Amino acid sequence: MNSTFEADKDNLRYAEYVLGLLDADARAAVAREVETSPEAAAAVALWQRHLTPLALEIADEVPPPHVWAAIRRRLRFDAPAEQPRTSVWDNVALWRWLGLGATAVAACLLVLTVTRPTTPVAPPVVTAPSGPTTLMVSTIAGENGVAGWTATMDIDRSELLVVPASPDAVASDRNTELWLIPEGGKPISVGVFPPTDPKRFHLEKALLDRLGPTAALAVSLEPVGGSPTGQPTGPVIAKGAIRAA
Repeated sequence: MNSTFEADKDNLRYAEYVLGLLDADARAAVAREVETSPEAAAAVALWQRHLTPLALEIADEVPPPHVWAAIRRRLRFDAPAEQPRTSVWDNVALWRWLGLGATAVAACLLVLTVTRPTTPVAPPVVTAPSGPTTLMVSTIAGENGVAGWTATMDIDRSELLVVPASPDAVASDRNTELWLIPEGGKPISVGVFPPTDPKRFHLEKALLDRLGPTAALAVSLEPVGGSPTGQPTGPVIAKGAIRAA
């Protein structure tokens, strides 16, 4: 029972790590596990494969004004005050909303039950992909081995998502810039990003063509606005190989 509980607890930590919900100390602990434990690396990669595409698909959507007007009307927020009041137990709308809420909760629990891994994840075998790979990941770590950021590349959507893990503090007059380093080639700038917030990049075809397990990602410190030369001018504070998820 205890081993099962601990496995579930670790699995939850790995999911929270991918979502960026852990504090700095907890993120650093998971990052160390990913570097030293094949089981932890496989679990984090699995959660990245499940959760990152959801984040890549989400876009802000502002409901049109008539939606809020309809909600207020159905909830009777704008009903005249002089209308006779009915008992809360006779309120059909209330029971309908409670029923919908209970249905939504049940659906969420069903999704969690279905998607929750029930068997241990086998350690990953690092090999060159034999076919098209649509999702790649990278742990971008400093010289001390602690992950500063994790990156997920969705080839189908031409997107790259950087999520902070345990980044070091950056001076206000410096920006962190992400670079793609092809094997045997010069660094290619992906863009400037905030060190402590997730950042989504659109990848041009020239970058997509250079992605793969022989390439790497790196982060350098640059002047505000990014490198003025098109190549890293400041210290490279973190780097990581790209692998298939």
